[in-house]
Amino acid sequence: MSFADQLRSTICLWLGIATCLGAEAPRSALARAILLEDLTEQAAVVRSLATAADPWVEQVLIAWRGGGVFIWETNQIRVPFLLDAQADSQGSAYAMRVDEGGQLKDLEGRPIRFAANQLTPTDTNSKLRRTIKTTLDLFALINPNLKIRRDVATKLGQEQNAEYLEVFQERLKVETASAVRVALEEAVALTQLVSVEEGTRVAAIKRLGKVCSVNALSFLQNLSAEAKANPDKYGRPTAECLRNAIQRIQGHVAVADFFGTGFRGISLAAVLLLAALGLAITFGLMGIINMAHGEIMMVGAYTAYVTQSFFRQQFGATGFGFDCYFIFALLTSFVTAGLVGLALERGIIRFLYKRPLESLLATWGVSLVLQQLFRHIFGAANVQVSSPSWLSGSFVVGDVLLAYNRIFVIGYAVLIVLGTYLLLTRTSLGLQIRAVMQNRAMAACIGVRTDRVNMLTFAFGSGLAGMAGACLSQIGNVGPSLGQNHIVDCFMVVVLGGVGNLVGTVSAAFGIGVTDQILQPWLGAVMGKITVLSAIILFLQWRPAGLFASRGRSLEG
Repeated sequence: MSFADQLRSTICLWLGIATCLGAEAPRSALARAILLEDLTEQAAVVRSLATAADPWVEQVLIAWRGGGVFIWETNQIRVPFLLDAQADSQGSAYAMRVDEGGQLKDLEGRPIRFAANQLTPTDTNSKLRRTIKTTLDLFALINPNLKIRRDVATKLGQEQNAEYLEVFQERLKVETASAVRVALEEAVALTQLVSVEEGTRVAAIKRLGKVCSVNALSFLQNLSAEAKANPDKYGRPTAECLRNAIQRIQGHVAVADFFGTGFRGISLAAVLLLAALGLAITFGLMGIINMAHGEIMMVGAYTAYVTQSFFRQQFGATGFGFDCYFIFALLTSFVTAGLVGLALERGIIRFLYKRPLESLLATWGVSLVLQQLFRHIFGAANVQVSSPSWLSGSFVVGDVLLAYNRIFVIGYAVLIVLGTYLLLTRTSLGLQIRAVMQNRAMAACIGVRTDRVNMLTFAFGSGLAGMAGACLSQIGNVGPSLGQNHIVDCFMVVVLGGVGNLVGTVSAAFGIGVTDQILQPWLGAVMGKITVLSAIILFLQWRPAGLFASRGRSLEG
């Protein structure tokens, strides 16, 4: 071997040894800390492990805090260890060395096993256990998951523990994710609020006010109350900065609440729109008050549940296969609800076109039958429809929480409205539907098969209700009473918008949804609903045909 090859091998060998030593250093330090007699030095070593990115160190600290670390002594050698989680039938488990993470072996090289009741754990006091807890809390700041790091920084900052401050500041030097950096800066400022130095405290207050920290508002308000009660302890600069910061954050909260209310109102409007769209078309075409429309939505919701159960059996509860179930659930809900609506129209409603009161009573009876049928099949309790991973969770923009499932419902409602509009204005069936809605007798005279149009339109409207039920399964409970909870809102949307008018239905849904969300924080859920209903009644007294009245409709002939 040449000199260059020998030199290269030597360098690689030393690099490998250095790497191993670097990886084992936190473990060795922890093993040394367990053997120390000086409690102060012991706590200092534990605190120094807060930045050790080693799961084994975390596991040992958890065991040590819980009395699960022991010491093996032989031939004047003391080795700290803990027991493996897997024990045999006699309760014995392998001893795992703290300094290496491997099995503890006797002088002959055989692994040693112990039973927990045969061992005496190492002593710890309350101070050491608090130090270990602090270190364990800080371990999460180096977690690979960005969301975990951000959430932990926020949580630890709210504890206002001065022991965390140095770790926060050190972590800020290496953290690259902007969301985590914001949380760490907020944590530093919150921790500095309890500083005895007025300059540090004032700087922290200004920083929290500048970033409009919503999490800090309650802390600032408590500090402001304390400053007013103890003016000698807190100087005038602190009081003024507190007042300015609180006003700034409260203004930011008001703006965030406004946009949050708007988003919730739009998402509620999307739900109402999906639920009422099919009813608006069938009601406008036939003049039938279909009290079973809510139960057809229930059919769609339970179809989503059955589809989910099938995909879970085939692909498990997680993974790409299961995540695809909701796309298929939307399609199967449309088809299933459409077939139920078709059977309802062919079996009952087509015989009652000229008898509106009888049709109302008949469809109400159908709704009761469907409710009892689903109670018998699925039980009276609600069923759980899980969201796929791509609809789970949310993200925050300017302290406004935007849930993925609500964003999907809004986007899906837009697509359904667009598709319905194209169907009514760009297809032969749509032309026939509009003709029958405006003048049934004239449409029949020019060759439109009104009976067939009624059948297809009712099936289409029922299919839309089924998809609405599938969407509702992602943001609400699925049970036999689902239809009753939404049928009144559906009729309010249809009547307020103008019977059979697509633009009116969209306008009414958004108006009712946003108004309901604005009133609920002030009046409560029940009074908010009552107020909206009263306003609609008064509006209809002034404009009985709704926002957009149809130009004409006849059910004669």
